Amino acid sequence: MKRLFCKRPATGRHSQVVFITLIALLLLSTVSACTTTTVDEYRESPSQLTMSENETVVVLGRRHAGDYETEPKFIDCIGESLNKAPAVTVLPETTFVDALYPWFEPRTAPLGLRRLEKMLADPLIGQRIRQHGVHYMIWVDGSTTTTDKDGSVSCAIGPGGGGCFGFATWEKTASYEAIIWDLEQLDERGRVKVNAKGSSYLIAIGAPIPIIAQVQDKACAGIGKQLRAFFTE
Repeated sequence: MKRLFCKRPATGRHSQVVFITLIALLLLSTVSACTTTTVDEYRESPSQLTMSENETVVVLGRRHAGDYETEPKFIDCIGESLNKAPAVTVLPETTFVDALYPWFEPRTAPLGLRRLEKMLADPLIGQRIRQHGVHYMIWVDGSTTTTDKDGSVSCAIGPGGGGCFGFATWEKTASYEAIIWDLEQLDERGRVKVNAKGSSYLIAIGAPIPIIAQVQDKACAGIGKQLRAFFTE
């Protein structure tokens, strides 16, 4: 007579690790970061913006409000994207602001074309701007905010080791508007608005596993591409 012996299922810590791992894999297979991006454009004229060889574009971030600032990293990202357009040279924001100190500091920067016209009429300010060949000034206003936080993650350390457990989610929204000023004509040439929204997750079963929605990167890509279209077909 043959006897069949079946191995008992693993118990204790090993079975818990297997169970937790299966749950983690299941969650990772069903959860992914997703970002939706909307870009709107307004032009004063359908014609493309032109620049000569020695002229530049400067991208500046609005920082006149006390409760937020347009992130310098985002401004640099737009500048790098715009610099990819043929025949477009972008003057770094820090270079321009340092050269025009203190006229483009948060409290003194022009918020409208009338204020800019008065500043350009000043011989010292006008001369410094012309020295850098600035033809177009692009003001970017906005920020990235975190909202709708839900869930929680807790971590602990004990004699047998440590780990984290829980699930958290949050929404991020990146809203920005870019306004193009023509310093030679002293008028507005167009506007680009971008809104990017995405959900991020943090799964913690032993080790935290973040799944982050890159909303600011998507917003930069959207607004940068649309701004390049002002200068190229």
